[in-house]
Amino acid sequence: MTRIAVILGSTRPGRNGAAVAEWVYDNAAGRDDAQYELVDVADLGLPLLDEQVPPSMGHYSRPHTQAWAEKVASFDGFVFVTAEYNHSIPGALKNAIDFLYAEWNNKAAGFVGYGSAGGTRAVEHLRLVMAEVQVATVRAQVALSLFRDFADMSRFAPGPRRAEELGLVLDQVVAWSNALAPLRRVSAG
Repeated sequence: MTRIAVILGSTRPGRNGAAVAEWVYDNAAGRDDAQYELVDVADLGLPLLDEQVPPSMGHYSRPHTQAWAEKVASFDGFVFVTAEYNHSIPGALKNAIDFLYAEWNNKAAGFVGYGSAGGTRAVEHLRLVMAEVQVATVRAQVALSLFRDFADMSRFAPGPRRAEELGLVLDQVVAWSNALAPLRRVSAG
């Protein structure tokens, strides 16, 4: 069965992203089109990129990199939950992506952004990063506003249409993940 990771990218104490990622995961887990797993970058314990050779070489020397590579390789697609920090993605998320290369290739990704502008600028940056590691990004996305989707800008309270938007993101990620399966088989063989 298709495996999709819901990746929470913010590691900041008191982050709003934990509630958002749990909402994404809870909605996804109720579906029967894929297996979903919540992956929290804060739980990975990754230092700043500390591999001596570029990830595209595929020679991972550190146990934390090897464990992360195994985790990412086990998925067919991703839904990234990202905050918007200074018009971009959290540094911890970028660092986690930068550790690997081939493990991302020929998979699909969708996005749930949050912030004062709905996380849209962070998602745009994340789309560029994903393109470089050969991940196909889907068009649909969820853009959660701190002003409309959070009470007091801190308690997640999405409107009912947000679940519909998320459903479309999940539909597209699963469809693209399945469509890219032949490419993953060719590159693995």
